[in-house]
Amino acid sequence: MFRHLTIDNIRTRISAAFLSVLLLLALVCEPSAAHAAAASAKTPAGAASRIDAVLLLDVSNSMKTSDPGGIAAEAMKLFVDMLSVQGDKVGIVAYTDKVQREKALMEVKSASDKQDLKDFIDGLDRGAYTDIAVGVEEAVKVLQNGSDASHEPMIVMLADGNNDFNEATGRTESESDRELADAVAAAKKNGYPIYTIGLNADGKLNKAKLAQLSQDSGGKAFATNTADDLPEILSEIFADHLKLKVVPVQSLTANGDYQDVTVSVPNASVLEANISIISDQPVTAKLTDPKGKDVAIPSSGVLLSKSKTYSLIKLQSPQEGDWKLSVKGVPKDKIDINLIFNYDLTLAVDSPAPGVYKKGDKLDISAHLMSSGSQVKEAGLYAGMKAVLLATDLDTGKTEKLPLDNTQGVFKGTFQVQASHNYELKVRAEESSFYRESPAVKINAGGQAVPAASPAGGAGSGSESGSGHTLRNILIALGALAVLAAAAAAWLFYKKANRGFVGQMVVEVVDGNTGEKTYPQYKKLSGFRGKFTLHQLLQLAPELKETENLVFRPGTGDRIVLKGGPDTAVEKSGRAVDTVRGLELKSGDRIAVQLHTVDKSILLEYLK
Repeated sequence: MFRHLTIDNIRTRISAAFLSVLLLLALVCEPSAAHAAAASAKTPAGAASRIDAVLLLDVSNSMKTSDPGGIAAEAMKLFVDMLSVQGDKVGIVAYTDKVQREKALMEVKSASDKQDLKDFIDGLDRGAYTDIAVGVEEAVKVLQNGSDASHEPMIVMLADGNNDFNEATGRTESESDRELADAVAAAKKNGYPIYTIGLNADGKLNKAKLAQLSQDSGGKAFATNTADDLPEILSEIFADHLKLKVVPVQSLTANGDYQDVTVSVPNASVLEANISIISDQPVTAKLTDPKGKDVAIPSSGVLLSKSKTYSLIKLQSPQEGDWKLSVKGVPKDKIDINLIFNYDLTLAVDSPAPGVYKKGDKLDISAHLMSSGSQVKEAGLYAGMKAVLLATDLDTGKTEKLPLDNTQGVFKGTFQVQASHNYELKVRAEESSFYRESPAVKINAGGQAVPAASPAGGAGSGSESGSGHTLRNILIALGALAVLAAAAAAWLFYKKANRGFVGQMVVEVVDGNTGEKTYPQYKKLSGFRGKFTLHQLLQLAPELKETENLVFRPGTGDRIVLKGGPDTAVEKSGRAVDTVRGLELKSGDRIAVQLHTVDKSILLEYLK
């Protein structure tokens, strides 16, 4: 029954069915149980969120004047280097008036994964025209197809904000604007903030358009007259999205000798310290830990990434205290140094007892820092932070800030109900390098308590008999179970449609005229969900568009299933195979895809 439903329809039906179940159960269950279920649903997870980022680049020819030095690519590579060594996911969309090249969300598991992403950025080519809607639409799709529900999704867009259409296509500004509005609405609906960076080196930046795009999606807009500012802007975006703060360390004017800078690691909860050294000229650096011991760059626990405009030193689980960074640059060169600490910390607030409150009631509030699912009890960390309770009156919209005590390894305070209204409570805690906010807890102080049931069989009371009341509850419960069963079926279908992939695909392209074969490319499949096309795997190369009709889906176990149309020419072990019904591939299987529109064939090997 779900075969022809779209994913959005399935999500809508699941949500509606789930809400129906909750409403029906609320009629059957005691009010206190319903409140307890709601409180349990809001219990925050302990692990820190990872990033799922799509880097969206305008690679049209107009960017040659907006970014004549090509610093945009350098800044995007810096962003990649700032990500955690393991766990974050990155995708890339390069667009003109069409998608030039694309890289699906790939989980970063090693330094080599980051290098793959940076090599991809370096290999991007330019095109003649520009259509912003095309790029934003595709970036949203990349997140929809590969984003992890437990991660923090985001889109970082770098453009000048102007369209330039190919007259031969008949494309109009109004058509593009409508599609762009739909794509931005989809981004907002899915929780994908779009951070825009407008380049204005030639004075032609459409600042208003990019600012509106960011505002409508829940992101932020940045603009610069020089591409040299981009690394610092990307640092701010990275920090803002992870609730971190960029800590300016010091700006230096190089004198040809080593100059010392102090990098203070505030506590033992720092997961990573990212030290970015931004300079147009070569820079060398030395590092000394808080105990005065020289530390090699790179070495165990110290990673180094370098490019023509920056060096990034990443300290993993660094020792608390003052580190000494010694920097040597070309005389008179300006060197900017910024610091971003990455913390594996979340903030959890203990939910007040469920129930309906009244004016004058006092609620004890306590909040804890959490790391990897466990409560942090380091009193010094709490003492170095300031915390407030943000109490919002949902009836008036006013928010009151109430300071919390932080002296005993916990944030504590008291909230008093001021009026018969509903409230939303959350805790914000911050220090110089990061801040955290807890999930909101809602307090009902304005509703009416559910009246007690009338005695059964009371004369003239008009109430139901005991048996009638029981029958009604049974019917309601059966209805709830039926809706729950439908929701469960929809959820199973949805889960199947969004199953992940394992392993990788080895891809080689053979030229039918010359017989030349490309070097094997190893494409990791973990970034895809539900399905992907061969065209996506080939990074949407325009001349290989024919391959978009070949679709891969997860199979049983660790296998994958390939489906194609009746005109698809696929061979396995030298024999033509039928892909209309689906061809199952296990680890080690090899196939060849013969293309009709170009004289090329694609060789594929699936490896678990």
